[in-house]
Amino acid sequence: MCGIVGYIGRRPAQAIVTEGLKRLEYRGYDSFGVATLDTVITITKKSGRISDAGGSLAGLKGSIGIGHTRWATHGEPNDRNAHPHLDCAERIAVVHNGIIENYAELRRELTERGHTFRSETDTEVIAHLVEERYDGDLLATLEEIIPLLSGSFAILLLAEGEDRIVAARMASPLVIGIGDRELLAASDVTPLIENTRRVIYLEDGDSVELTRNGYRIRNGGMPVEREITEVDWDIEDARLGGFPHYMQKEIFEQPQVFYNTLQAVRESPDALDLLRGRDRLTIVACGSSYHAGLLYKYLLEMYCGVAVLVEQGSEFKYYPPPLSGTVIGISQSGETADTLAALKMAQSRGCKTVAVTNVVGSTITRMTDATIHLRAGPEMSVAATKSFIAQLAAGLGITDALTDGSHAEENTRINVRIEEILTIPITEAVGLCSSASSLFYIGRGLFYPAALEGALKMKEISYIHAEGYAAGELKHGPFALLSGETPVIAIAIPGAAYPVMLSNIKEIKARGAPVIAIGLAGDIELAELADIFIELPKAPESTAVATVSVLLQRLAYETADSLGRDIDKPRNLAKSVTVE
Repeated sequence: MCGIVGYIGRRPAQAIVTEGLKRLEYRGYDSFGVATLDTVITITKKSGRISDAGGSLAGLKGSIGIGHTRWATHGEPNDRNAHPHLDCAERIAVVHNGIIENYAELRRELTERGHTFRSETDTEVIAHLVEERYDGDLLATLEEIIPLLSGSFAILLLAEGEDRIVAARMASPLVIGIGDRELLAASDVTPLIENTRRVIYLEDGDSVELTRNGYRIRNGGMPVEREITEVDWDIEDARLGGFPHYMQKEIFEQPQVFYNTLQAVRESPDALDLLRGRDRLTIVACGSSYHAGLLYKYLLEMYCGVAVLVEQGSEFKYYPPPLSGTVIGISQSGETADTLAALKMAQSRGCKTVAVTNVVGSTITRMTDATIHLRAGPEMSVAATKSFIAQLAAGLGITDALTDGSHAEENTRINVRIEEILTIPITEAVGLCSSASSLFYIGRGLFYPAALEGALKMKEISYIHAEGYAAGELKHGPFALLSGETPVIAIAIPGAAYPVMLSNIKEIKARGAPVIAIGLAGDIELAELADIFIELPKAPESTAVATVSVLLQRLAYETADSLGRDIDKPRNLAKSVTVE
């Protein structure tokens, strides 16, 4: 879940690698480091964020460099454990994203053979293994040690006397950027697009050598060709554009994102063909994508009569359900390790697989039978907003396709409805939430997954404890926690469960808990029940779930902002979870 960047070319490497790492901070920001190669390797690394580094990297010289921004897995985030890591002679430098699962055994063996370790990380074993075997051919040496490593990795390697960077990938993303007389490598495309739009997505088992004259890719020791892809993202998409935080910017981009993704679903006939005519589908996802999967379940079961099983990727690999038919994997990054592992298992059991992802060329797009691309553009804030709305748009688009266009007219109005939500006043609700230590979110039907996602957003960026429940479940235990100090956000949109939802709110009020009710304009009964009533434009349930989701994102954002939280980089989190 860390970010790595490499550069070789005609310009000073330090500035390019540093700027690239800043673009990757959503992957980790516990510590950072950069190594450049001139006549010798020079390194600067320290705990903290590279965006706060100031001039600490200014002394690094040379037009070859590698860098790393870290989300700690092995060893606490301090200067010593920051990457890059060196061999004993300090002539070889390595950065790594992933986990070397057998590092403890390798470390013991290397220590017994006389190697001295300076860090607690798993990554350092790579530098020492290369040191033992290096004979002047850095690529061949890296390929020689790869079979010794268990786990996942994207590796960039430098050695003094070698005018090149070598790299390898296994179950962790690595992208090559092809510029004008220069080459780059990175964990994803966001650090590359300021320098080039031409990229190569490496495959598992690939090793690559980057020189000033070009590149060569091998797999299993044999030369291979990989397709050059033209990235359609714009660098301006990855900039703040006058907003105080990326999260707010990305919330405001959602009307256009929703529209773009609906169009993308219509342009995905291969994926839709794998979903049509099925009486059962399985969905696998993690985090916000899992909540989107639950929305798909309600939509497809309510409107299409398709039975849908939704599984958490982190559980699937170890406790898989009976599998048949088509399995949908939802992943914003296309690199979510648990989701990829689940899809591989599904394929091994004869299932067809469909990816729903935001990143063209990501691992999930290359391994599945068909893909629906979300077209949300780069999402820089750790908390998912526009990617979640894009996932919802894809679900609504799939539902429309499987019902022969019965939702088309309704869906085309949703982006306009989202625009209206961006200006609804919620100051009073923000004040109540920001003074609470615990919050409950409740909903029924489609609004149960919306409640789960709203609670996740609040806890992610405000650090206020928040839980989402199907409204009827509060009576089965959580009622014990209700008091005047535990506000409840109740989503009460007219539908099959609306009358009983009003009863649930009355039960909550009887326990003294303040209620922030989200309902449709003109709902007098709900307004009378609630302490705070937030009115949404009148709309059907499938439209309202999108507007409710955006409103709850705003509630989380504005609450966190009022508390002075670090919104785009919440503590302990990283955006792309590429390790188990």
